[in-house]
Amino acid sequence: VFPREDVDRTTPAVHTSLAAKTFSKSAAAPKNGNVVPASTYKSPAAQSKSSFQPGPQPASGVPKVAAGPSFGKVVNAAPKGRDRPTPQPHPEDLNSLVQRAEHIPAGTRTPMCCKCNKVIRGPFLVAMGMSWHPEEFNCDHCHSSLAERGFVEEKNQVYCVCCYEQFFAPTCASCHQKILGEIMNALKQTWHVSCFVCAACHQPIRGSMFHMEDGQPYCERDYYNLFGTNCHGCDFPIEAGDKFLEALGFTWHDTCFVCAVCSTSLEGQAFFSKKDKPLCKKHAHTVNL
Repeated sequence: VFPREDVDRTTPAVHTSLAAKTFSKSAAAPKNGNVVPASTYKSPAAQSKSSFQPGPQPASGVPKVAAGPSFGKVVNAAPKGRDRPTPQPHPEDLNSLVQRAEHIPAGTRTPMCCKCNKVIRGPFLVAMGMSWHPEEFNCDHCHSSLAERGFVEEKNQVYCVCCYEQFFAPTCASCHQKILGEIMNALKQTWHVSCFVCAACHQPIRGSMFHMEDGQPYCERDYYNLFGTNCHGCDFPIEAGDKFLEALGFTWHDTCFVCAVCSTSLEGQAFFSKKDKPLCKKHAHTVNL
């Protein structure tokens, strides 16, 4: 013999299955939950490749390794060409692509120059793992000397910073300066890693997932804190990929929309409600809620 449940004689509200329709967060988020992955930009020379890897990377396909400190003195260097101011790097350019040649004094060894394929007898330069006559280490476009200046490698050619910025470097959508280090590609634009930040905490998003709200990017944590919808059943956020449903004026995880008495799933079924709590037919008149 089982004890009888208390019974409430008031009539509960009746709902058909249409009152609780299940959605997927990725298809229809309660709060404009547009999840967008940030990917990495490739330099114009590499844009023909369609795939992008998550997270920031150097702009060129080959990692750039900064050379050692400079020593010695260049004699009979080639003319520097037209006088142009050297571009200043972005204050927070990460992993800059700009390198400098290493100066090796005479008498150390006699390597072959990679430019003219002749033996170097005297001081020489080492750059990109190869040896050069100082007078032949020049920008591939303007032919100015790179012996005492920074250079950037692109397609196995060397360019002064001015020419690289003019012909290859993308522009940051935020600060509108040229990017000479790690590059972020997001929202169909290019950004300095330090410029593509969460609108709330202002921390770089880098290769993480982010959400858009009113045209501004937010990291996942701040997006859910500011705009996220919590499940009425468990009070935890409804995140990207979660299935949810709208019922009784609230949002629920599909697994949380159950009878308040026996926890039977009510998804896709007719149900009753009392005090904003869903009930199955068996417990529609239960008092103690």
